[in-house]
Amino acid sequence: MRSVLLIVTAVVFISCSSNRYAATNKDYKRQAKQLAKEIKKYPLEGSRKDWVGTTNFGLRKPNIVVIHHTAQNSCDQTLKTFTLPRTQVSAHYVICKDGKVHHMLNDYLRAWHAGIGSWGNLKDVNSSSIGIEMDNNGFEPFTDQQINSLLVLLDTLKTRYGVPQANFIGHADLAPVRKNDPNVTFPWELLAQKGFGLWYGDTTAITVPPDFNPIQALRIIGYSVKDTTAAIRAFGRHFLKQDNYTEFTEGDKKILYDLMMKSE
Repeated sequence: MRSVLLIVTAVVFISCSSNRYAATNKDYKRQAKQLAKEIKKYPLEGSRKDWVGTTNFGLRKPNIVVIHHTAQNSCDQTLKTFTLPRTQVSAHYVICKDGKVHHMLNDYLRAWHAGIGSWGNLKDVNSSSIGIEMDNNGFEPFTDQQINSLLVLLDTLKTRYGVPQANFIGHADLAPVRKNDPNVTFPWELLAQKGFGLWYGDTTAITVPPDFNPIQALRIIGYSVKDTTAAIRAFGRHFLKQDNYTEFTEGDKKILYDLMMKSE
């Protein structure tokens, strides 16, 4: 089992900084070693007689990327929040307004960023996702430096893990009842042009079928429709840049239909 320990410790990201986070960096390393010990326990006592260890395995890979805004006033405030045990929240990456990227957790480990929610049939989003926090109080535009750094990071993640284009989403998309991030100024169309997330095309020539069901279409895209009002609002925030969207117009139905066809 020594090889398993080496695999785990090799992928653990440890900051080399000796700054004020030296203590929490040390605690990160301690927790990572503890996880390695858990893996080393196998085979468990009582099962060793019949233990047959497969030679075909690897680390779990993330398959979805969730983008947040921090709803805090600075990068430093967010970094502090994510290094306090009592907060019980974290993310893999934090991108500051000046474009600086803090990698806070190894991509193969499970961050606590998504909370209760779902995307399509995926119910435990934390277990298969990477969380990216954008330093933003929830009302201001995102800086060019942030977006540029984000695009570079997303390209790296998509290439490294094979994340499907449709699986780049916002926190509000998976938790429409609870969350509204990233805010309506977030450039989803630009991200989609670069291959990260879905966007609609020219809808001028689209004819929506008479039996088209907008709520069913939201579900096909990935939204939970248990609370239809919240799902509609999340759609409006993401694709129409409207914070209090409540009702589909005929033009909006064309957009939704186009997105549904891209999702199928």
